[in-house]
Amino acid sequence: MSTLSYLAAEAADAKVKGYGAIGYGLAAIGPGIGVGIVVGKAIEGIARQPELQGTIRTNMFLGIAFTEALALIGLVAGFIF
Repeated sequence: MSTLSYLAAEAADAKVKGYGAIGYGLAAIGPGIGVGIVVGKAIEGIARQPELQGTIRTNMFLGIAFTEALALIGLVAGFIF
């Protein structure tokens, strides 16, 4: 294998690794926005009905967990692809 073809193969490999990091960064934007919306709506709900604070907080944490699962899926997809 010549030096030029070896360097070209290394450059192609480096580009693929960089795209994975960019892809995960873009994939983390959605869950970040989703968590912000979930928490904001929970705060609104607690402010409107303070007596349901426990129930709203429980549902908020469930929503955060499901939303953060999207970020983990994006991380795993970056490793697979």
